[in-house]
Amino acid sequence: MDLIDDDAPGRNTPEFSVSELTGAVKRTLEGEFGRIRVRGEVGRVVRAKSGHLYYDVKDDRNVLACNTWKGQVAGLSVMPEEGLEVIVTGRLSTFGPQSKYNLNVDEITVAGEGALMAMLERRRKALAAEGLFDEGRKKRLPYLPDIIGVVTSPQGAVIRDILHRLRDRFPRKVLVWPVAVQGQNCAPEVARAIEGFNRLTPGGALPRPDLIIVARGGGSIEDLWGFNEEIVVRAAAMSAIPLISAVGHETDTTLIDFAADRRAPTPTAAAEMAVPVRVELKAWLDGQGARLTGALAMTLDRRGERLRDLARALPKPESILREAEQRLDARAEALPRALRGIVHLKGTALARISGGLRPQAIQARITSDRQTLQRLTARMAPAMERILTARRDRLTASARMNETLSYRATLERGYAVVRSGEAVLTTAEAAAQAGALEIEFRDGKLAIGGSGPKPKVPKPKPEQGSLF
Repeated sequence: MDLIDDDAPGRNTPEFSVSELTGAVKRTLEGEFGRIRVRGEVGRVVRAKSGHLYYDVKDDRNVLACNTWKGQVAGLSVMPEEGLEVIVTGRLSTFGPQSKYNLNVDEITVAGEGALMAMLERRRKALAAEGLFDEGRKKRLPYLPDIIGVVTSPQGAVIRDILHRLRDRFPRKVLVWPVAVQGQNCAPEVARAIEGFNRLTPGGALPRPDLIIVARGGGSIEDLWGFNEEIVVRAAAMSAIPLISAVGHETDTTLIDFAADRRAPTPTAAAEMAVPVRVELKAWLDGQGARLTGALAMTLDRRGERLRDLARALPKPESILREAEQRLDARAEALPRALRGIVHLKGTALARISGGLRPQAIQARITSDRQTLQRLTARMAPAMERILTARRDRLTASARMNETLSYRATLERGYAVVRSGEAVLTTAEAAAQAGALEIEFRDGKLAIGGSGPKPKVPKPKPEQGSLF
C-alpha cells in the first residue's frame, strides 16, 4: 500500500536547502534595497579586537543591527556614540549562521545640528571631568617668541593673514605644518602636527617652535568638527609648547579652544597675541631708559648735597692738630732735660757705689761704664731721630687726610665760606642781617663791614725745630 499521496496540496512547492534559502534571501535583500540611508538613534557600540565596529540604530519600536568593517572605519566622518541621532548609509546584507540581517555602514552623519551639539556637550563634559580644561594646566605665552609654529592649511587666506600681521607687528621666523582643516583627515593630521612640533629638538636643524598657533577660518559646525575630536583636544592639552587656538570666527567655539593655553577670536588676533608691536616696544624701552637716567642723576645730586652737608660739619684742621702739636712740642722740650737728669742720677748712684771700691776696680768699672754710656748715647740720638721722624710722618699724614676731608678742598674749586663771627652763613637773608662779614677764599680771608674790607692772610705755621 502506497502511503504517499502525490495529489496532496503544496506538493509542487520548490524545496530549498538552508544555505540555498539563506543565499536567496541575501540576494533578494541586496538586490531589492541596494544602497540605502536609515535615520535613528545609536544604541550599544562595540569595537571588536579585530578593529570592526558593531552597533545598533533604533527607533521607538525596532532595532537595526549595523556593522562597519575595519577598513571602512577610517572613512567615517563621525564615529557612532550611544544616544547620538544619526543618518547611516550603506548596504543591507544577511548573516546566515544566525539568520540575521544587518546594514553594512560606510558613512555616518549627524541627524541635525541639535543632535550634534548634544554630542559635543557630552564630550566636553567628559573631557572637562578628566581635567584637560583646568586653568592650572595652561601655560603663559612667551613675550617675544623666536620661532612660531602654525598648524593650518597652506592654501587660503588664513596663513596669509597670520604672516602679514606678524610682519607688521614684529617679524618672526614661522614654521608652517600643512594639514587638512576639515573632513575626515582633519583631526588626525592636526593632532600629528601638534605632537610633531613638540618632538622637535630645540636648536636643531629644524628648530622647535616657542609657540604654536592652530588656525582655521570660519565655517559650519560640520566644517569645524575635526577640531572637536578627542585626539585633537588631547594633543592640545598635552602640548609642552604654549598653544593658541584660532579656529573659526569670534562666535565659533570648538573643544580645542578649551584645551588651548589661549583662545583667539580670529587667526589675525592670534598673530597679535603672539608678538608685541615693535615700534611700541622700542618707545617703551626708550622711555624706561630716560627714566633710569633721570633717576640716576637725581640720586647723584642728592648724594653730592649730602656729602657737602657732612663736610661742613667737620671741624677745622688746625683745631684737630693744635693739641697734638702742643703735646709734641712739650715732650720735645722736656726730652733733653730728662736725658741730662737721668745721666746725673746714674752718675750720682755710680759715685755712691764706687766709694767702697778699690781704685783699680773703680777705674776699670768707670772705664767700662763710660764706654757703655758712650755706646748708648751714640745709639740714643739715631733712635730718637727715628721716633721723631715716625711721629712727624704720622702727623703729616693726618694733616694731609684732614686737608683732603676739609672744606678747603671745596675752596680750591672756586667756592667761598661766609662767616659772621663764629657762625657760618648759608643764606642771603642771614648775610643781609649780619653786621660784619668775613669771606674765606682759597688764598685768604676778606673782612667786609665796619671800617671797610680788610684782607686777612693766614699766619705761617712755625717750623718744627730740632730736638738736639
